[in-house]
Amino acid sequence: MLRDRLNEEMKEAMKARDEVRLSAIRLVRSSVKNREIEARRELSEQEVTEVVSSLVKQRRESIRMFGEAGRTDLVEKEERELRVLLGFLPQQLTREEIKGLVASVITETGAQSVKDMGRVMKALMPHVAGRADGSLVSAIVKEQLA
Repeated sequence: MLRDRLNEEMKEAMKARDEVRLSAIRLVRSSVKNREIEARRELSEQEVTEVVSSLVKQRRESIRMFGEAGRTDLVEKEERELRVLLGFLPQQLTREEIKGLVASVITETGAQSVKDMGRVMKALMPHVAGRADGSLVSAIVKEQLA
């Protein structure tokens, strides 16, 4: 279970005095805890993966913004944290695998044009959650519906 893995890896990071890894893991754990407090229940494995996925998305956006601002020191820090966070996500889908899933969901839903994109995305997201970047999936859906 991801929650157990986070606890074990946090202990290992403490022993190894790996500050970047420890910081990233603590961030995940606190985000999960905050989400549990909001939901007033323990999160499922899928929901914990969604939290990690959300943090990955935030790191990617921070890297882009810091890069544009010329802050290479912060870009490097965010990239190190991103690598740690990606280690907690399931194996990421390749572009070709996403295209295959998109094609099958388009066939399933009978989507004809970009107007049907919402229906396709709704059916597709459970299959790719935590395993692919949402903006990439969206772009592929647009490509195939156009």
